[in-house]
Amino acid sequence: MQIELHRVTVREVVNGYEDSNENGVVGYGGRLNIRPAFQREFVYKEKQRNAVIETIVKGFPLNVMYWAEDERGNFELLDGQQRTVSICQYVNGDFSIESRAFHNLTETEKNEILDYPLMVYVCRGNDKEKLDWFKIINIAGVQLKEQELRNAVYTGEWLTDAKRYFSKNGCVAYLLANKYLSGEVNRQDYLETALSWISARENIKIEEYMSRHQHDTHAAPLWQYFQCVIAWVQTIFPKYRKEMKGLAWGLLYNTYGEKSYDPQELERKIAALMQDDDVTKRSGVYEYLLSGNEKFLNIRAFTENEKRQAYERQGGICPMCAAERREKTHYEIEEMEADHITPWCEGGRTCAENCQMLCREHNRRKSNK
Repeated sequence: MQIELHRVTVREVVNGYEDSNENGVVGYGGRLNIRPAFQREFVYKEKQRNAVIETIVKGFPLNVMYWAEDERGNFELLDGQQRTVSICQYVNGDFSIESRAFHNLTETEKNEILDYPLMVYVCRGNDKEKLDWFKIINIAGVQLKEQELRNAVYTGEWLTDAKRYFSKNGCVAYLLANKYLSGEVNRQDYLETALSWISARENIKIEEYMSRHQHDTHAAPLWQYFQCVIAWVQTIFPKYRKEMKGLAWGLLYNTYGEKSYDPQELERKIAALMQDDDVTKRSGVYEYLLSGNEKFLNIRAFTENEKRQAYERQGGICPMCAAERREKTHYEIEEMEADHITPWCEGGRTCAENCQMLCREHNRRKSNK
């Protein structure tokens, strides 16, 4: 790989700047692809964006940037997208700093910005060399996420279409499901979530799914699957609660989507569970109702005082060992575990009156039934 250091002025970079859905983000007279397929969306906050402009205005050095040149003399921006977009947006009049937009500046001030030299390393090499270099240099302090790195490998029409659904601010996936998903759209969290769900359905990794579909012309099946997941959630759990956000809905759909549920009956149970003091993980209510496994609820454990009361009441005797007339029935408290006399699922509460101490063997045997 060949690497050369160049001085490129802001004036040259902002020449021909365009940010559109059709043509992407370009600059440098249309020769610089500012946001290649493997790059993240613009994620700088106002403070970071303003700091870039203030650095230029004060004439301080801005961190070096990296471009990759192709055989036709065009460029892809490997590192420095956030700074480059910040500069272009300011000169383009998209934002102001302290109520002064670029057009409010004097001609002298404008020229000082436009003539500011950016230090750019230009590299020439094959795709693998450029992508490997991109992963290494990254962006200091804003590490790439796994899905952003995957996007660097599986570029093509399919990925472009998938990002249209899942990776743009205000995209259709966000409008449809932002109440149910966690993460940031422009950091590829929504795309990764959808891919993890559909990949799990096919029992493969995300990378294999992306590899299989990399050269498809569209990502409609992924979007259709995602819509089915959200429609299923909204149908069986029509009343939204904040505990529903961030659950692995696609994995639940893959397992339970073909079963029949009564939404009204589920809602009745949800309302009761949300008010149950023994339920310490309310977000687990939904998976519990689908699976029947109490572990998702993190049922409140007996206190040390409740355990001691039960132990003293029993005189250290395990009632199940005694019922089986075992040779050993007496245990030290450290050898015993607390158990609900009446199981929680049958209405038993986590209180002193419903606590008994069992030897570890019987408690675990009972728990596994």
